[in-house]
Order: sequence, then C-alpha cells, then structure tokens
Amino acid sequence: MTNTSPLSSRRILIMATDGFEQSELEVPLERLREAGADVDIASIEMAEITGWNKDDWGDDVEVDLKIADANVDDYDALVLPGGQINPDLLRVEKDAIALIQAFAAAGKPVAAICHAPWLLIEAGLAKGKRMTSYKSIRTDVANAGANVVDEAVVIDGNIITSRCPDDLPAFCDAIVEALAENRALAG
Repeated sequence: MTNTSPLSSRRILIMATDGFEQSELEVPLERLREAGADVDIASIEMAEITGWNKDDWGDDVEVDLKIADANVDDYDALVLPGGQINPDLLRVEKDAIALIQAFAAAGKPVAAICHAPWLLIEAGLAKGKRMTSYKSIRTDVANAGANVVDEAVVIDGNIITSRCPDDLPAFCDAIVEALAENRALAG
C-alpha cells in the first residue's frame, strides 16, 4: 500500500528558542505531522524551550537537536515561529542565521510568521522580496528592502511569510503546498 500523505518522507525543521509564540510552533508542528512529515525542533541548546501564550509563559517543548548540529541537507523546509522574544534572541545567534541562509541558498522553503521575519532580515533575505509580518515590525521589513503587504500569507520564491496566529491555517497550507509542489517538480 502506498502512503498517500502529501508530505510522507519529508523532513521539516522548526527553529525556535524560549519565548516562541505557543500556537505558531504547535499548530505547524501538528499540521505538518498530520500531513505525513517528520518534524524536528532545533534550538540553541539541548533543553526544553518554553513558549509564550498570549500574555504569559506557556508550555515547554522538547528540543530534538541543537541549531549548530542541524544540517540543511537533512531537511526539506525550515519553519520559523514568531513571538517577540524568540526571533529577537535567535537573530543574534550566528548558527541560526547561517542555517536560515543555507536553507534559502538551497532553494528550500523558509517559512516565517509574526515577528520571525526579523530573522529573514538578519539573514539578508528580505531585500527585493514581497513579504508580510506582524504589524509592529512592518517598518523594519520595509527598511530591509522588502515590498511589504498586508495579507494572510505571502509567497515569494522559497520565502513564505504570514502576519499572526490568525493566519496559521493559510501559513500551514502554504508550507504543505510548497513541499508538495517541490515533490511534483522533482518527481
């Protein structure tokens, strides 16, 4: 019997640290696994990371590997949850930025939601791209040279961006579709 899951045999990396927006990690994790993908979580250290749930600390999530140990060749896509704290901490981590750049250079989908486009800015990926983000960082995204729009999900090449938790259904659909399309092109 053939596996008909749209993302069977696909591997996806979610990169996050303490202060990730709870829903922006958990919803893609669940949705991508439901679609058949194997999903790992990478962080700065091998320890549980704690989410931010609306206005207070949220749940802990188990980390599968350190960002420094992640290899772009082992994965088909990179997902970057937002929250204010998480991307602010990650954008000063050399290994995190190098990993984002490696995914982009390999032409693999890089999906960033909410405040996570800060990471795309730091990685030098915003200039000339059509992007969206959480409203409070749109000026940052525009100042980095992106064409900023106010839409639930924006796809420009291999870069996928969304605004906020309300956009998670469209964000997850875009990731699934990008990976399914890559499979069709490769197959």
